[in-house]
Amino acid sequence: MKKTVAIAGAGGYIGRWFIHYFKDKYRIVALSRREVIQNPYPKVEWRKVELFSITSTTEALQGVDFAIYLIHSMSGSTRLNQGSFEDTDLLLADNFARAAAANGIKQVLYLGGILPKEVNENDISVHLKSRLEVEKALASKGTPLTALRAGIIVGPGGSSFKMIYNLVRKLPALMCPQWTLSETQAISLKDTLTIMDDCLGKSEVFGKAIEIGSPEILSYKEMLEKTAKVMKKKRWIFSVPFFSVGLSKLWVSYFGETPSKLVSPLVESLKHTLTVSEALAYRQKEIKYLSYEESVKEALDPINQMPQLPKFRNEKEVKNTVRSIQRFPNTRHQSALWVANRYKLWLPTFFRFFINAKENNRGDLGFYLLGSSKPMLQLTWIPDRSDIKRQLFYITGGWLVKRFDYGWLEFREVLGGKYMISAIHEFVPRLPWMIYVNTQAKIHLWVMNKFKKYLEKYRFEV
Repeated sequence: MKKTVAIAGAGGYIGRWFIHYFKDKYRIVALSRREVIQNPYPKVEWRKVELFSITSTTEALQGVDFAIYLIHSMSGSTRLNQGSFEDTDLLLADNFARAAAANGIKQVLYLGGILPKEVNENDISVHLKSRLEVEKALASKGTPLTALRAGIIVGPGGSSFKMIYNLVRKLPALMCPQWTLSETQAISLKDTLTIMDDCLGKSEVFGKAIEIGSPEILSYKEMLEKTAKVMKKKRWIFSVPFFSVGLSKLWVSYFGETPSKLVSPLVESLKHTLTVSEALAYRQKEIKYLSYEESVKEALDPINQMPQLPKFRNEKEVKNTVRSIQRFPNTRHQSALWVANRYKLWLPTFFRFFINAKENNRGDLGFYLLGSSKPMLQLTWIPDRSDIKRQLFYITGGWLVKRFDYGWLEFREVLGGKYMISAIHEFVPRLPWMIYVNTQAKIHLWVMNKFKKYLEKYRFEV
């Protein structure tokens, strides 16, 4: 009987190629934010899901045996996203872990990044630290996790290799900053997919982190040189000591034809040596790895076109939605219930000359300007989806809100209570958009920063 495998991130680089190669071996459930109306692979089931919603994610994983997690949120998915990519990734991974546990998923397979060996966890780049946090979050609810850590995955359609290709294609001379002398072990797309397939359902890799890469150790400068050789381009590639990281980001983003939001965290990571650790190296199956040059040839072969995506329904999305995610340290290990209740008390106290808070017997909460009978914001507590570790409120009214059937506020613990996250999802403001962005949105961030400082002060005073 075929294993049922769900893929979060099915429309991305790795997800599309995994479906292409293994659609006949597995019963694949591909997860997407949009509804599919025309499917080129009838054997593949596409399910619509909102990964920011625990309920939606739980429903999407019903009847699934194993799950592959390929989500990396380098940029916002709403018109306004007040949250760093690392906090967004942490929240999404926590959602997925909860949904996987609720469905009894047998294994989650996560494709992340190789970690540097020469520095401790606190000193690695934000990008790589986020990858490690996602690993921990995915494993935090009890579902067995297999974390595959890879460097650059070289294949047709890959964003990291595309940057290298575009730099070589466009520039006759490449001034390479100091970070390009850092060493890494790239791996071909083909070998990556072989390892993913081998690890699915294999109990001996449950609960393990495995680092994967070709045995060939190269610097990024050498990778540029070898790429130029395969492309038959004569390029003058030389190192310079004065190229700042900031200038590197601009240079790679512009000539590599890659959005700066993607380039910035990647360049920060490239300052590290990212080679495979002997202790964590993949040894479950003998593989004849492709060399870097062979991988480049595969990536550039016109026969190897990115697999076709299904046709999605053009849905009319709600305009001007807002997502705002903030992370707080939780060194006193308070519960989400405690933080939510503290917020109810703190906010009207902080704005004591302007705002009142009124809570009814069932826990619903309204915030009012002094002297006003109509709430600015009305929150309805959802008890059946709340517990001591997560408190959920629907945004159901108020003259600051345009839609009352859309949007929610939550407080939740993540990483075993190490952090607390406060998040507003799909909020639709009533104010004209430009006024909102320059007033209410900025005030919200300022208020949440004050609340964070309040929690830190409370920690020391208690």
